[in-house]
Amino acid sequence: MKTAKIACTLLLAALASSAAAGEIAPYDQARFDALARADKPVLLDVQASWCPTCKAQKPILESLMTQAAYRDVTTLTIDFDADQALLRRYRVGMQSTLIAFHGAREVGRSVGDTKQASIESLVRLSLH
Repeated sequence: MKTAKIACTLLLAALASSAAAGEIAPYDQARFDALARADKPVLLDVQASWCPTCKAQKPILESLMTQAAYRDVTTLTIDFDADQALLRRYRVGMQSTLIAFHGAREVGRSVGDTKQASIESLVRLSLH
């Protein structure tokens, strides 16, 4: 009985924390379009598996997306090496590019930034 109660408490805590977290998912055009139509905040994260700057950005983005302030932000990842059409569409010339949108409107972008404060400022732009 005690074990079941602990398991239930842990499950509820996990559900509560996931409800307060922004999502990170691979880019999907239909998903992006739906978020844009709904005027939601979106961050595009253009990354490459071999990129040290992208690797430095990843834990910062993951940490930000766990914060309640960014629970409505959806981060969509784009593979720099595989998604050439998306790179052209979003005018991206380099991996480690972050692009903030509020709805369909681009509100900011950065390239090669690995500073927590400035990445957070970019994410915050997507909320307005």
